Amino acid sequence: MIDFAHLVLLEVAKQLNFSKAAEKLYLSQPSVSKHIKNLEGVYGVALFERKTNGISLTEEGHILVDFLTKAHQLNQELQFEISTLRNQSDAKGALVVGASTTVALYLIPRIFSSFRQAFPNIQLQLINRNSDNILKALLNHEVDVGIVEGAHKLSSVSYQFWLRDEVVAVCASNSPFAKTTTLSLEQLLRTPIAVREKGSGTLAVVVDALKNKGIALPQLPIQAVIGGTEALKNFILENGSLAFLPQLSVQKQLVNGELTKIEIPGLNIHRDFYIVQRQGAENHKLPRLFIKHCQQGINF
Repeated sequence: MIDFAHLVLLEVAKQLNFSKAAEKLYLSQPSVSKHIKNLEGVYGVALFERKTNGISLTEEGHILVDFLTKAHQLNQELQFEISTLRNQSDAKGALVVGASTTVALYLIPRIFSSFRQAFPNIQLQLINRNSDNILKALLNHEVDVGIVEGAHKLSSVSYQFWLRDEVVAVCASNSPFAKTTTLSLEQLLRTPIAVREKGSGTLAVVVDALKNKGIALPQLPIQAVIGGTEALKNFILENGSLAFLPQLSVQKQLVNGELTKIEIPGLNIHRDFYIVQRQGAENHKLPRLFIKHCQQGINF
């Protein structure tokens, strides 16, 4: 069992900032500093190098953090193993899941709720970042399981295909464009459109799909560039423009009639999501239990 002072060390090593670590741990900064000073006394070495622009781990600090990370993982596995000896539903443990925005907003709440009903003693935490940062967090042991867009194929990460989400053209049901449910590519070039901001995964797959049809994004009559899926959805509900949005994000509005889906023959846009783990961690039982629940327990 890792004592609290070592957990404080792990958090400071993660944040590389005493104030941020204190905030995460609900402690005062002097309390965090005291824990680190005590550990430095125990081991007889400096664990952090103090600089004018921040702190960094010393060589000794890196060694200790590496061992503590492994020990913390073993402790979690031990807790899970013992708690499930008699009944799997009694499972205890903690799991940190990292997910890209679409999954975090529209799928994870339902998955977490269902998982907690089945395993009420497992503590769940969600980290919502873009796919690249989820992979970084996974490799830094900040998350146990990640769900990312696209198979980046890092050699240190294992990938399992999870689901395919279609990106669809939609407009408000009271928009003039909703009168027809089909647009040709030629008509699309004359249709006012709102798009996501540069760097958006949704925008990237739209740009690629259009490029395959010989259309560059600037050829479209873009009315607005909107940051965020929800903001873009709310904009077209008020503005009446067309927008490309993930099917997952507009299911509810399509069902209740607020939005209308517009078919564009020949333009098929989709994104694939993958469940990712660190290589070598695929057999850890709690993450496997959660992954199985994602794959089999939810009807998408």
